[in-house]
Amino acid sequence: MEDLAVTAGVRPKPDFWAGKRVLLTGHTGFKGAWLSIWLRRLGADVTGISLPPETTPSLFSLARPQLAASHFQDIRDATKLAELVRAASPDIVLHLGAQALVRQSYQDPLGTFATNVLGTANLLEAVRAVPSVRVVVAVTTDKVYRNLEYVFPYRETDLLGGYDAYSASKAAAEIVISSYRDSFLREKGVTVASARAGNVIGGGDWSADRLLPDAVRAWQSGQVLHVRRPKAKRPWQHVLEPLSAYLVLAERLWSDPALADAYNFGPVSHEAAPVRQVIDIARASYGGGEVRYGDGNEGPHEAGWLALETAKARHMLNIEPRWSLTEAVDRTMKWYRAQHDGADARALCEFEIADYEARP
Repeated sequence: MEDLAVTAGVRPKPDFWAGKRVLLTGHTGFKGAWLSIWLRRLGADVTGISLPPETTPSLFSLARPQLAASHFQDIRDATKLAELVRAASPDIVLHLGAQALVRQSYQDPLGTFATNVLGTANLLEAVRAVPSVRVVVAVTTDKVYRNLEYVFPYRETDLLGGYDAYSASKAAAEIVISSYRDSFLREKGVTVASARAGNVIGGGDWSADRLLPDAVRAWQSGQVLHVRRPKAKRPWQHVLEPLSAYLVLAERLWSDPALADAYNFGPVSHEAAPVRQVIDIARASYGGGEVRYGDGNEGPHEAGWLALETAKARHMLNIEPRWSLTEAVDRTMKWYRAQHDGADARALCEFEIADYEARP
């Protein structure tokens, strides 16, 4: 394995990504749009496959990432997906395409399972037939673990599970990823890893039922923000933290196939924070805003306590978080305020990425 005696907190390398052909699923989503912008900044040739943006506004529509090709295609259609993967002939595949909302999974469990499980299998099956592919990073979630509300953080070796359809579908996707890695792709020289990221925040997310987007919508319109579970604890992180981790992971997999495995990415485990604390920081940054807290019993079941152990990523990949919770929330709220006041969305993202890259 590569010597880890390097500067702590590695960052993506432009000389690695320049000219690489990258297939990115989910490029129209919140994380996918940010990643599209960053990959182009690094010099990669990016082909995107995704459904059209699901929100209005959307970061993808506002920022207009410059891609080699952009395809609006459902990953549940195995035949058409395989055609697009073959045409792209990528070196690296970053799989972010998913149905990513817990509450939506209660409304459409079959669609959630079909997208997150069968869609992942369709993509990996397509990769089998494309000899150019050397690395696959498949993104799942921190919610893949069988959550028993333990007070200690979950490690990559803990049991998988899922109460809601979203969590269960992502846990099942992890099994699919592991199976394809062991049964088919390793022997073809394709190195496959899964990435389990904590709760992501950042400017440009307009999804429903997410804490800070809900806060921005409420406060921009002079409404009261309703928070269902103020005591729920999560591993919050700025969107650039996991995206940087995915890119660094892909770089390391390229040179060291022995690193093919599952990895948690998030803040240091003791920095997981309750919803109320995040809202307090957001209100201070935004300059006010009314909040009404529920008693924790509203809506369908959601985990009350979740934290990730990230020692594996630190020790094996040398990946360290850069921005504290306070800075992550503050940057998020300032992004929304600036965009609402007329600033260009892509320029705001480029500024954040440059600032992140420059941080020692």
